[in-house]
Amino acid sequence: MEFNSSLASEEQLLLFERMIKPRLVEEKMLILLRQGKISKWFSGIGQEAIAVGVASALNSEEYILPMHRNLGVFTTRNIPLHRLFSQWQGKANGFTNGRDRSFHFGTQDYNIIGMISHLGPQLGVADGIALANLLKKNNSVTAVFTGEGATSEGDFHEALNIAAVWDLPVLFCIENNGYGLSTPTNEQYRCKNLIDKGIGYGIESHLIDGNNVIEVYSKVKALCQNIRKKPRPVLLEFKTFRMRGHEEASGTKYVPERLMKKWAKKDPIENYQNFLIKSGIITQEDIDKIRAKINNEIIDELKLAVEESDIVLNKVKELEDVFAPFNYEDVQPGSIVQNIRFVDAVSDGLKQAMEKHDDLVIMGQDIADYGGVFKITEGFVDAFGSERIRNTPICESAVVSAAMGLSIQGMKAVVEMQFADFASSGFNPIVNYLAKSHYRWGQSADVVIRMPCGAGVQAGPFHSQTNEAWFTKTPGLKVVYPAFPKDAKGLLATAINDPNPVLFFEHKALYRSIYQDVPVAYYTLPFGEAFLLKEGVDITIVTYGAGVHWAIETLEELHHVSADLLDLRTLVPLDIEAVFASVKRTSKLIILQEDSLFGGIASDIASAVTENCFEYLDGPIKRVASLDTPIPFAKTLEDNYLPKERFKKELLNLLAY
Repeated sequence: MEFNSSLASEEQLLLFERMIKPRLVEEKMLILLRQGKISKWFSGIGQEAIAVGVASALNSEEYILPMHRNLGVFTTRNIPLHRLFSQWQGKANGFTNGRDRSFHFGTQDYNIIGMISHLGPQLGVADGIALANLLKKNNSVTAVFTGEGATSEGDFHEALNIAAVWDLPVLFCIENNGYGLSTPTNEQYRCKNLIDKGIGYGIESHLIDGNNVIEVYSKVKALCQNIRKKPRPVLLEFKTFRMRGHEEASGTKYVPERLMKKWAKKDPIENYQNFLIKSGIITQEDIDKIRAKINNEIIDELKLAVEESDIVLNKVKELEDVFAPFNYEDVQPGSIVQNIRFVDAVSDGLKQAMEKHDDLVIMGQDIADYGGVFKITEGFVDAFGSERIRNTPICESAVVSAAMGLSIQGMKAVVEMQFADFASSGFNPIVNYLAKSHYRWGQSADVVIRMPCGAGVQAGPFHSQTNEAWFTKTPGLKVVYPAFPKDAKGLLATAINDPNPVLFFEHKALYRSIYQDVPVAYYTLPFGEAFLLKEGVDITIVTYGAGVHWAIETLEELHHVSADLLDLRTLVPLDIEAVFASVKRTSKLIILQEDSLFGGIASDIASAVTENCFEYLDGPIKRVASLDTPIPFAKTLEDNYLPKERFKKELLNLLAY
């Protein structure tokens, strides 16, 4: 291995010290693993030059998104070792309060954003961080790591495509270490080198010897200096080898011995150490002193972590930390109103939020000059500019992840799913990244995902779903589902103010059919407060979305029925106390939802009422919902699928019970 360096001796020595530190830490961790003092370890031995070289090339204020073999990133950024040890032992002084393991954490103090096990989303998150850098004009680079195995994930391709289209200053760093767990590269991809994939996206790409710290550092530093002046994405492939198992329990029996011997000779630390000795930059005595100093630091820092007490369970805090704190600001509606449609109320709410929040970015397919398929953002580019109203490629997953990246940078994001059905293509980052980040390491996900949804418009199985139950089941997500224009505008304002991820459902069939007098000025409405539309004594009807209007129509037809009609408005948080209070007055409950019956929120409401109000009930709780089938296209079939007609029959049956 050749080291061609024009670096100052001090700089070369610093790189050596930075590489030897994670190696010595790892050697200690492997001992602790065998002693049962840590539960798992993902070794980066033999790959230190990449993490250290990249981290050393970036400025300290620039974000790095490492993987679980990049201990050198954390040590180069000078995170105190005792905090890392506490993290790996699941103690409170770690970064996740024992809620997540190993390197699954981030820290704003050190500008490091950790991975999740699904790997791919962090590439899109890096896009969002880089987009914020562009918008803030701060001339910064973002570096994100991935392995060669994860380059087969769709998120990799989506993230590269977005970065290319938007000229985002991102370094995509592929650590090609030969194996994805046990799967060799010849079973993962067909191209000669992974940088060949950059050609398809028009991205500048470079192949780097990942075991040569001088080459890694020098090339990455030069690229960073250039990217800060000329923002663009760059794809880097670092050739290296994983010398230990995927994690220690899996071993390396599947790796041919000849490969292990070949790469053992390329050890980045041993070869670099020999180079420094030969160059007269360091002596063996110097090396011994460096190792002794670091080993003493490890011993002292480990002692701090070991002496730290185990986490004390706080059941209240466990629930509270699912969401970031939100101080709701009650902005009362003004007296001046205009009679507008549901779709206009959503548009007005978005427009006023854009005026209120200079750091708010809206992203989605066809939302810019075209104004979106429902014309909700029509004219927004003229009002706010194309930097904040951003058309996206068709890549829902990376766009949701990019919204998370904006939030990490202290900005707000609204993502428009063209149809709620398409959220399935962005499902992973919604439920695994946005929903869990605050609970895991205290990072809020200040993202609203708008969800045009619902049937009754003959759009068939893929443009008609009302899929709120996909998300109400996931802790960490708020779910809003208004039925009226006034609620839509006020709740949307609150959703955008809220630092937590919000799924905002907008029923397409209500867009242009429902009118209401809506305050012209900006206002907010609180989450978790159901609205009692009608008061009665015979029965309680609980519903939301289009179901509210079906219930109103039914009650207008059945003049003799005296019913409480409760519009939930938000599903998470759910105003279950309002349901309890109504049931205690009427003693009968029917729940109407457009979603198919099994697994819907009606089931949870029914269970909660049974558990808490059983003695008040004078009849069985009735759930009325759409059929448990995909949503059909033909009107006759769709009408049969929807619960509107069945609701009237079931309501009368329950009243007669």
